[in-house]
Amino acid sequence: MTPPLLAADAFLADVEAAGRDEPNALHLWWLGQSGFLVQWRGRRLLLDPYLSDSLTKKYAGTDKPHVRLTGRVVAPERLTGIDLVTSSHNHTDHLDAETLLPVLRTNPQAVLVIPEANRAFVAERLGIDPARPVGADDGVTVEAGGCRITGVAAAHEALERDEQGRCRFLGYAVRVGPWTLYHSGDTVGYDGMVERLRPHDVDIALLPINGRAPERRVAGNLDGPEAARLAREIGARLVIPCHYDLFAFNTASPDAFVREAERLGQPYRVLRNGERWSI
Repeated sequence: MTPPLLAADAFLADVEAAGRDEPNALHLWWLGQSGFLVQWRGRRLLLDPYLSDSLTKKYAGTDKPHVRLTGRVVAPERLTGIDLVTSSHNHTDHLDAETLLPVLRTNPQAVLVIPEANRAFVAERLGIDPARPVGADDGVTVEAGGCRITGVAAAHEALERDEQGRCRFLGYAVRVGPWTLYHSGDTVGYDGMVERLRPHDVDIALLPINGRAPERRVAGNLDGPEAARLAREIGARLVIPCHYDLFAFNTASPDAFVREAERLGQPYRVLRNGERWSI
């Protein structure tokens, strides 16, 4: 198993040092899979964190083992000062009770943003009051944790809606101070996606690159070249790949992503788990 670049005490020390030494910069750490910690002027945002071994335990001894490739960055209960937590959809690596409950206990002030279509499911999985989360939907903007968050439909691998027409899978355009981050959640490209995203003037796009393979028997995502092209098409000033290097059965090398980004002249940054990027 590969260790994160920074983990546990060293990771937490880096978070504190970034906020102390460069308080006006935007700081972002990849937590593994699709999880990111974002910090700006004392605000801390957790985007789709998965910081447990719940899936490895769940699928141990089955024909779909979730063998970890990279170690955990930090125990979720050690994350403090969190203002906002997101879950883009109901799959466990994006809605993990063993991650979210410790975070919410440690940070009772944190706002949990979810797709409105998933409210009942989220409340049942986490054992929380259904009124606690803030619900979003495609094109709907909510104010939470000192940020403006707009839902963007995601297709994992299809656009799915509930009986009221609300999206079960979302990405989020998150406005934090002068910066806009687009966290796509799990998605492939679809007609109208680029047109939805261009008006957000995205600074940093956080996109999956693990792709799609029927033999995995799980819903797929953008592959590396597709992620680079999407970032270019929406005018993202930087793209950071994610959703790889966690589970052996569902990963991809970032090499094809890098080659396509460089071919297109699309700025990018490949991070290691636990690594910081700042602007």
